[in-house]
Amino acid sequence: MNHITFKPKGVCSFQIDFDIDDEKKLHNTSFMGGCNGNLKAIGRLVEGKDAAEIADILRGNRCGMKGTSCADQLAKAIDQAIKA
Repeated sequence: MNHITFKPKGVCSFQIDFDIDDEKKLHNTSFMGGCNGNLKAIGRLVEGKDAAEIADILRGNRCGMKGTSCADQLAKAIDQAIKA
């Protein structure tokens, strides 16, 4: 299992952590900073799910007037992790 730490940009959270197993499933997703309840919910919703599928779902999601969101930043982190 690979552990990923990602520094998001343009959002309230300042760190995203998650694990990707050999089957490309997400585990232990957590955010530091940001909307605590909503981000904990995202972590629960993505647990054990296919990483690429989750990135496709979350990519492009925006928060208010920002050009991104914590969910969109998670998609970017997943994309980077899968390509690595």
